[in-house]
Amino acid sequence: MRTPPRFDRGHTDDLMSFLAASPSPYHAVANAAERLEKAGFRQAAETDAWDGTTGGRYVLRGGAIVAWYVPEDAEPHTPFRIVGAHTDSPNLRVKPRPDSGGHGWRQVAVEIYGGPLLNSWLDRDLGLAGRLTLRDGSTRLVNIDRALLRVPQLAVHLDRSVTAEGLKLDKQRHLQPVWGLGDDVHDGDLIRFVEQECGIDEGETTGWDLMVHSIEPPSYLGRDKELVAGPRMDNLLSVHAGTAALVAVATGEEPLPYIPVLAAFDHEENGSQSDTGADGPLLGSVLERSVFARGGSYEDRARAFAGTVCLSSDTGHAVHPNYAERHDPTHHPRAGKGPILKVNVNNRYATDGSGRAVFAAACDKAGVPFQTFVSNNAMPCGTTIGPITAARHGIKTVDIGVAILSMHSARELCGADDPFLLANALVAFLEG
Repeated sequence: MRTPPRFDRGHTDDLMSFLAASPSPYHAVANAAERLEKAGFRQAAETDAWDGTTGGRYVLRGGAIVAWYVPEDAEPHTPFRIVGAHTDSPNLRVKPRPDSGGHGWRQVAVEIYGGPLLNSWLDRDLGLAGRLTLRDGSTRLVNIDRALLRVPQLAVHLDRSVTAEGLKLDKQRHLQPVWGLGDDVHDGDLIRFVEQECGIDEGETTGWDLMVHSIEPPSYLGRDKELVAGPRMDNLLSVHAGTAALVAVATGEEPLPYIPVLAAFDHEENGSQSDTGADGPLLGSVLERSVFARGGSYEDRARAFAGTVCLSSDTGHAVHPNYAERHDPTHHPRAGKGPILKVNVNNRYATDGSGRAVFAAACDKAGVPFQTFVSNNAMPCGTTIGPITAARHGIKTVDIGVAILSMHSARELCGADDPFLLANALVAFLEG
């Protein structure tokens, strides 16, 4: 039976607000948690004993969040329906000794995180965001959302070869942003400035995880505003859609034969191998504890996992009008035409035929069109948390997402309808 759509263009408006308010993974999970709290979810501390209470719960760990909703009639062996995503995006991150400079310029030493399109960070007004860890062990979110830093490009007059040979950037020498003038560089200047901006006493910060972000807000684009341009769509677009879908099914009246879950991990862009990454134990631990808290046994856990399906939702490549030859000639996903199903027979994506059927059924129920993405055989294929989730937990996993342009740029581009089409498909999937 086809369900009426839950989301429309208003979802895309809300996505742009979410992107602007989430300049780091830590902000993204805090904003997701706030939306879940408003829907009645409550945080579960990992250090506490869990009970079998029904309703919505979530776990926060660094830049990752796992949230789930237990219906009243759920059994210990009830399978899960999981929307998986990741919270991190390629960018420039502040080094442990950030204060540097020379020749009258004050600079911030940064390290390249993930695989960003480096040129997209040049000559762009940048803010600073992330978290500080204080002497008492607490953390404080930081978002200096104003024009603070800039990575200046070399003038064409000083590099005439750039027009003929293209831009060549040295990651160590050419990506260090400037943030002021002066000949004297003092250790601790940047962190003292951040403490002052946040109202923290000088010297209270003992650790930091800071990164730069473009301060240009997301916006509609195009003659009919049929496109959206903005930062961190890879992959906060999926985190936002997954959060909205989980809230919709948890607060809806549709009976739930499964336990709906949102799992948004950090560190996908550099391999997922961390305590908050998809290759860590976080998801498995939360799911197992949920089973055991409801009085389940190891047998119940095995039964629940055997019936579980995960949709690994991550952005993918729309066909590029200027580089169409880089795409598979029979698979040209287009912006505005619905979410994509990602397929790779070498298991860079986890989708198989039976997984395709699950996603097709969800899209049909939601009345959402979908497309298929396959890489050009001459091009290496990217990967996602999908194969990691399938292999680590023995869970059937399907790779999907929204087709975008300029992936890994400081500012990406998608069709304005695709975010809410994805969210509607996720609702149908979580409802079963």
